[in-house]
Amino acid sequence: MIILKSPREINIMRDANKIVAETHQYLKELIKPGISTAELDKKGEKFIKKNGAEPSFKGYRGYPGSVCISINEEVVHGIASEKRILKEGDIVSLDIGTFYEGFNGDAARTHPVGKVSKQAQKLIDVTKKALEQGIKKALYKNRLSDISHTIQKYVEKKGFSVVKEYVGHGIGRDMHEDPQIPNFGSPGHGPLLKEGMTLAIEPMVNIGKYKVEILNDKWTVVTEDGSLSAHFEDTIAITKNGPEVLSKL
Repeated sequence: MIILKSPREINIMRDANKIVAETHQYLKELIKPGISTAELDKKGEKFIKKNGAEPSFKGYRGYPGSVCISINEEVVHGIASEKRILKEGDIVSLDIGTFYEGFNGDAARTHPVGKVSKQAQKLIDVTKKALEQGIKKALYKNRLSDISHTIQKYVEKKGFSVVKEYVGHGIGRDMHEDPQIPNFGSPGHGPLLKEGMTLAIEPMVNIGKYKVEILNDKWTVVTEDGSLSAHFEDTIAITKNGPEVLSKL
């Protein structure tokens, strides 16, 4: 069941997502060769709590961290560790969730660590642009799959592939609500987009093939072929005047 949010509820979600966006900005400044993912996780949790929220991911279905930190071939759900040290040329994805006054915020960004290869930078740029293109199709009375189709079409035109086993989602009082939002498919299908829908749209894009697998930690998702992967996500609200991105500063 898709839960439509009232203007008051969306206003709270703006606040939850503002904290997400500010946490991303704070951690972005700390990303450099030599920092551990554990330090990023700790600083992220402290910043979220300092701003009056709780990290949504910590303890969610047993997840041990506050920030999902995924490096290079890791697609999503990477677990922070003192042993994981960022190095020059890596790309690192941060997925941050907050719980604030009964509602969730959620967004992801992928960053270069120092100087990266042209191909790695292109992957980051294409994934970010794919998200932007998808959001442009999140229009009142469009169909949900119009978002999905636009993302897939853009990514594949650039020579990359979209992950198919993991998808975007509705968001609100629960971190994951209906509907699921694939990053692939034909246009004109799925539910009509209605005012009050709140969606987390999140393309995950691989340089190589789309297939992925889960590591022995039961969380970290990696590309099956070992190719680089990038991840961008924003939480949006559907309005009659177009999509409102809640998770941007």
